[in-house]
Amino acid sequence: MELPLGWSLLLIVTGLWNVLIWPRFWQRIAKDPRSRDDAGRRTKFLTVHAVLIGVSLALGVAVGALGVITLF
Repeated sequence: MELPLGWSLLLIVTGLWNVLIWPRFWQRIAKDPRSRDDAGRRTKFLTVHAVLIGVSLALGVAVGALGVITLF
C-alpha cells in the first residue's frame, strides 16, 4: 500500500518544522534565568525542557524520514 504524495509531503514538512523550530526554542530556554540556580547548576526547568525538546527532535527526524521513505 502506497501513501499518497500529499501525505508524504505532509510528513516531510512536519519533520522539517520540528527540526527547525525546536533548536530556536532551546536557545531561549538556555538563556532563561530559571534554567540555572544561583550556583550555576541546571534546574529542573532546564532538564525538563531539554528532555521535551530532545524527544520532539527525535520524533521530528523520525516523521521526516518516514515521509521520505514513503516517497519511494
